[in-house]
Parts: sequence; C-alpha cells; structure tokens
Amino acid sequence: MKTYFARKEDVTRKWYVVDATGVPLGRLAAEVAKILRGKHKPIFTPHVDCGDHVIIVNADKCVLTGHKSEEILYWHSGYPGGLKSISRGKLMAVSPVKAVRRAVKGMLPHNRLGDAMIKKLKIYAGPEHKHQAQKPEELKLNI
Repeated sequence: MKTYFARKEDVTRKWYVVDATGVPLGRLAAEVAKILRGKHKPIFTPHVDCGDHVIIVNADKCVLTGHKSEEILYWHSGYPGGLKSISRGKLMAVSPVKAVRRAVKGMLPHNRLGDAMIKKLKIYAGPEHKHQAQKPEELKLNI
C-alpha cells in the first residue's frame, strides 16, 4: 500500500469565520492553528500547506484565564539595548489583533511553511469583516 502525499494543486481551500467572544485565547489559537495547518483534512501532508483561510471576529472580546494577563512578553528590536516587554493583558487591551496573531503564530511551524500559513489568517477586533465575497462558513469551536 502506498502513502498518499497531497500536492499543492490537489488542495481546495475554504473560508471559515470564527467568533472569539468569550473564548480563552490559547484554546482559540490552538483550534485556528489546526485549521490553518490543514490537520482537520484527511489529505493532511506535513510538508504541504493544505490548510484553509480563517477570519477571526470580535478579537477584543477574547479572554485570558488565570494569571496570564500579568505574564510578561519579551522581544528584541535588534539594536543594542533594544529589549522590549509588555504584559499579555496590556497587549490585549491595546491591540487585541496583535495578541491573537502572536498566539496563533506560536502554534504554527517556525519556518517558511508557517509564514505562508499565517498569511491565510485575517483578524478583526470588531464584529464586521470585509470577506463576504468569499462566502465564509461559520466554524463552531469545540471548547
């Protein structure tokens, strides 16, 4: 029996819309990363981008449980003395889109394939999005 490997031409992409109202950030990111990667499809192949497009609405209503709002996030600008930090709760208050994107990106592969997958993610802080022409389906999260 031969192993099936999907090719880029074999993949058909769908559009999904996810409402993040009241959903914990980590659980939302895990489900969205699974859809972006394509692990929900029977033709999943690890070295091929076979995932679907995901639109996240109401990102500002996503919640942080426990003491995660006090957790400090660090990054470096690349310049001497360029270490920067912000708490996860403050980042959610200032820019919920950046907070959700950072959480999802951390759950994708850290290579060029992951860079291609994160481009299929669209995040909006409010309930409106501009992708009605793609006819996205409502995605129910099992959370």
